[in-house]
Amino acid sequence: MQAIILAAGVGRRMGKLTQDSTKCMVVLNGHRIIEYTLDAIRAAGIKKVVLVIGHGAEEVRSFLSTRYQDLNIEYVVNPIYATTNNIYSLFLAREYLKNDDNLLLESDLIFDQSIIRDCLNAASPNLIVVAKYESWMDGTVVQLDAKQSVTRFIPKENFDWTQTNQYFKTVNIYKLSKDFCQNTFLPFLETYIKVKGLNEYYEEVFKLLTHIQLHSFKALAIEDKYWYEIDTLQDLEIASLLFSDTKTKSHLLQKRFGGYWRFPKIKDFCYLVNPYFPPKLMLEEIKASFSTLISAYPSGLDTQNMMAASIFNCEPSQITVGNGASELIRALFSHIKGKIGIPVPTFNEYPSSIAKQQLIEFSSFQSRFQYTVEDVLNFCRQEKELSAFILINPDNPSGHFFPKSQLIQLVEGLQDMSIKLILDESFVDFAEINENHSLIDAEILQRYENLIVIKSLGKSYGVAGIRLGVVASSNTQIIAEIKNNLPIWNINAFAECFLQIFDKYTAQYRKACEQLILDRQLLFRGLNDISFLKPINSSANFILCEMSEKFHPEFLVNKLLDEKWLLIKDCSDKRGFENNSYLRIAVRNTADNNYLIQCLKEMDT
Repeated sequence: MQAIILAAGVGRRMGKLTQDSTKCMVVLNGHRIIEYTLDAIRAAGIKKVVLVIGHGAEEVRSFLSTRYQDLNIEYVVNPIYATTNNIYSLFLAREYLKNDDNLLLESDLIFDQSIIRDCLNAASPNLIVVAKYESWMDGTVVQLDAKQSVTRFIPKENFDWTQTNQYFKTVNIYKLSKDFCQNTFLPFLETYIKVKGLNEYYEEVFKLLTHIQLHSFKALAIEDKYWYEIDTLQDLEIASLLFSDTKTKSHLLQKRFGGYWRFPKIKDFCYLVNPYFPPKLMLEEIKASFSTLISAYPSGLDTQNMMAASIFNCEPSQITVGNGASELIRALFSHIKGKIGIPVPTFNEYPSSIAKQQLIEFSSFQSRFQYTVEDVLNFCRQEKELSAFILINPDNPSGHFFPKSQLIQLVEGLQDMSIKLILDESFVDFAEINENHSLIDAEILQRYENLIVIKSLGKSYGVAGIRLGVVASSNTQIIAEIKNNLPIWNINAFAECFLQIFDKYTAQYRKACEQLILDRQLLFRGLNDISFLKPINSSANFILCEMSEKFHPEFLVNKLLDEKWLLIKDCSDKRGFENNSYLRIAVRNTADNNYLIQCLKEMDT
């Protein structure tokens, strides 16, 4: 068995990284991509390597000249790599293909070494390594039958997005027997080149052979093993994360702040999204308008505000829609002067949006986050220069909660001191079943001009991806200043569609929140059974847990990510948690929550 690696291409989508180098020479986590490939080949016991080079050929030769002395590396040069495609590069290696069984690989891959061993150990002499298709993948796609035979290569013009659960993406690793190459593949390859030219892909020949049923490939479907094809800078970033050490992997994932759909194995217990909403029917309604929504301008800000006012029972003049609550927080605090009180620990978006010299911290740590309205009012009386106080209700990350009656007391008390209450109620819909504790109400807002309410819709409404938030107040000056800071099209057409149709799904929304509350209660009980965790009662869609000395939070987070692909929030970097160990765990659906408890119990021995 010999390995044939195609490494002649330019790799234009990698920009400056491949301006003078071929893709296999790009550095990934301190090593060249070609090193990962050759290490895997060597670990599988293959000694002969044929490397087809073109762009950056001399750099490849020079780099490998003093490395891998135990491998017999021979080079084939594609002199017209800039105007040809991989079909010609493979054709140039045809004499090698005839002489031995072959492991054919593209050079822009990084993969688990065991994939090569599994490929070589498979009974079939001709094998295509495939992975379950994901929406972000690009390239050759196939379908398999029950016996894991490749039945069809899917032409791009026949790609059906409704059938993707039946599709597999080729990993660009193939096992091809000497007999198959000599008697079937190479004759067809040569004929195909004569008919179609040199700027084609060799996979088209595999497609033809399968279509005319002259040959049937077996597939090796990899499931839990890592691999990545690196065509773009984003691919390089993701591959670097996948193949990093445990600590680095956790850091890089947290640094992304989302985009986890590119990592389908992850169960995200870090970011806070309602798993039960939107319902299927609502999603189908939005999908039905997809073509229109993606090609049309959304309405202007005034129209968006009118729709939001209808949802939240207030006047259009009292509310403004934002591209997520974060946009509105930034816009709001550019206009709030003077000192601002804030409980700690808290949601990092607030302290990062406010000048450090403006913030005065109200510590809730000593009382295990269970402060009262009177505690807040006493704090505000003592801090004579306060112009505003921020309250997240339920609080993030503690889940501490004030019911509506107590909030009214707080607003009135602060009003007497001429202090604004900036109330973030992004999680209030999870507080109690069949109770409305929101202060976004026309009458309440009108009564208390010192009240400013912020609400993220992404968290409770399950639409984090379309970025929606609102800010509401009867303080017309503040609302006008925020509006002036926003562009006329600050939210997209998908977000507008959501606002437009939401009223039809309010009953389903209430049921979704009720289900999450029940799941939170079950998760809380399950976490109570873990000896190294002390969960704190929460009224939000997350639970804060104090940790015993058995595990450091970073160790537990990294272990769960590395072994189980579970992502939970280490709160060590939050102000107010210094020298104390806390985790925040989002409430997901029942099955995911049970799986998390199971994984934690396995560690609790």
